[in-house]
Amino acid sequence: MNGWFARSLGSTDLAGWLFLAIGVAADLVALAGPSTAAQLWKARQRVTAMAAWLIWSMTFAFAVTASIGFASLNIADVTLARASRVTPAVTTAQDALRDAVTSRDRECLSGVGRFCREREQTVSDRRRALDAALSSVEQAADPQTDAAIKIVAWLSAGTIKPTADDFAMLRLVLLALLPQVGGILLMVSRAR
Repeated sequence: MNGWFARSLGSTDLAGWLFLAIGVAADLVALAGPSTAAQLWKARQRVTAMAAWLIWSMTFAFAVTASIGFASLNIADVTLARASRVTPAVTTAQDALRDAVTSRDRECLSGVGRFCREREQTVSDRRRALDAALSSVEQAADPQTDAAIKIVAWLSAGTIKPTADDFAMLRLVLLALLPQVGGILLMVSRAR
């Protein structure tokens, strides 16, 4: 995951492959570093263990930022694709707006009068209806967020009411951190 994202940052094919190598190397160090540092500490090689933890910290930070980039990019792409869907409600609202604009333009051709103002109001109403239809599609673009907000509100009896941004940030943090804790888990499992 981090290698793929690192590769996507290259401005040329060669740069992309070099970034991929750096991303994979960082992941490997982030995986192996904690166990190695812990073994060095047990062997009383404190300075070397501290250096290993320092190197691990840097590669862990790199891996987490790459994970954040990967998760953000993919979530944004999918959400945008879902939000740009054209539903029957959107099509109907677009057709109604187009008809209202045509009627307004025809009525207002000879000047602004009572009927022209009525048609102008109809155009405004139809624009609001289209905006509402598009907003509905955008909200449905990330059903996980909406469901999580409802679950938290339900479990807390309405005491906690997270926003879509709150859940989106929590999801991003979890998607970035969870793949990176493999090295810590490996270190803990080897400690026994």
